[in-house]
Amino acid sequence: MLIDIIAGARPNFMKIAPIIEALEARATAGGTLTYRLIHTGQHYDRNMSGAFFEQLGIPEPSVNFGVGGGSQAEQTAGIMIAYEKLLLKKPSQLCLVVGDVTSTMACTITAKKAGVPVAHVEAGIRSGDLTMPEEINRMATDALTDLFFTTSETANGNLRRLGIPEERIHFVGNTMIDTLLKQRPAFTPPACWTTLGLSPESYFVLTLHRPANVDDQGKLKDLLQAIIDHSRGLPLVFPVHPRTAKILADAGIDNPALKMVEPLTYLEFNYLVEHAFGVITDSGGITEETTVLGVPCLTLRDNTERPETVTMGTNELVGTSPAAIPPVLQRLFAGQWKQGSIPPLWDGHTGRRIVAILEQTLA
Repeated sequence: MLIDIIAGARPNFMKIAPIIEALEARATAGGTLTYRLIHTGQHYDRNMSGAFFEQLGIPEPSVNFGVGGGSQAEQTAGIMIAYEKLLLKKPSQLCLVVGDVTSTMACTITAKKAGVPVAHVEAGIRSGDLTMPEEINRMATDALTDLFFTTSETANGNLRRLGIPEERIHFVGNTMIDTLLKQRPAFTPPACWTTLGLSPESYFVLTLHRPANVDDQGKLKDLLQAIIDHSRGLPLVFPVHPRTAKILADAGIDNPALKMVEPLTYLEFNYLVEHAFGVITDSGGITEETTVLGVPCLTLRDNTERPETVTMGTNELVGTSPAAIPPVLQRLFAGQWKQGSIPPLWDGHTGRRIVAILEQTLA
């Protein structure tokens, strides 16, 4: 019974690693499921892609489509064409996609048109913001999915409201947290830990990449200036996404407090996060990691598809207005941040639960 596992962008790799580990453990014990790991090549920078396979113990992909850069439409087309050719040559019995990137949506559509059922890991999450490409990817993917694996009761509720039958919804937890908990003992300081003279809780980690925050140079400057002015001199360690790096360079943004570094490997980045005074981000996945690590997180967005990180975790939605940043940082420095708790089933065993359900479903 062959399962295609789709990975295309950096967040996917953390999510597939526990599933692959569980599949291989079951195969050793006599399980009948096999898998074909497909790397679409959506992310093609070494630190954004290849090194993750090595660090997370993921085997080399069976296939790499190598779609590389281009617009979202170009990437979508390249992935769909390549995956269709593969399915025509050797069909699988299930396409398993994770998260909400372009590869997720593209392979879902292609699989369904080829008559291959789809399982979606991290199904049902919604921000309600259709200006986010990821939200469109989620909606399109879930409209075609056969088997829904969810991270929270909120996601379950979103799917029920769409009329998805209860027997197709499986609340299993969060595979990204499986990876975080397994790899935590291996977190390692990056080179900038020494070169910048960092020490625990003496710096912020900053990540910005969403178009709403970085595409407008004036807005980006205002956001960064508000952060710099109210971070009390603490370094702002900023691993710069390749797309954001170009925008920053074009805008001529430079400040001694802003410590821009190259994209970091998974183990290096999470070492920085675990020891930070706080994290300032517009990412979704990082808010899940800070919740489990117990690190204060300020999210520069007006909405989130992961509300449990706010209602239960250490995350807070700040918004995208520079004026909202000073009072939130003031509360953090005053020691008034919430403690937070870990959401249900974010316990490191999600991959095994998913594989057990797949065995039952595909038997």
